[in-house]
Amino acid sequence: MDDLFRLSNSRPDDPEVKAWFSLKDDAVRALAKPWFDALRACGPDVWECLHDGHPTACVEGVAFAYVNAFRHHANVGFFHGAALEDPKGLLEGSGKRMRHVKVRWGTPVEGEALKALIQAAYAEIGARLTHGD
Repeated sequence: MDDLFRLSNSRPDDPEVKAWFSLKDDAVRALAKPWFDALRACGPDVWECLHDGHPTACVEGVAFAYVNAFRHHANVGFFHGAALEDPKGLLEGSGKRMRHVKVRWGTPVEGEALKALIQAAYAEIGARLTHGD
């Protein structure tokens, strides 16, 4: 059995994801949107869906990252974040696989480091799909 988290409802341009981001008066969702756009931009094979109420990015139906909005911060989460190199120490969490980065208003984000984590998560899931891990 593989440890890939499969979501059969992912598709390009999911209207439920669009609706999640279009909620007016939710500044934290707006804070998360550029990071979800970065997930989408990883490649043409990135599809999306809402999973557990938050936008999730998938490749071939396998989830690799998500964003979520909380009261005072947004998370950019990685389903296999524990496997990612994180030289800037952005990743938080202690689960077996998942890690996340908190993005807060008024706190500078290590943007290039977060973009590198996004690219690494995309590459990592691609490798797992190619090698059947």
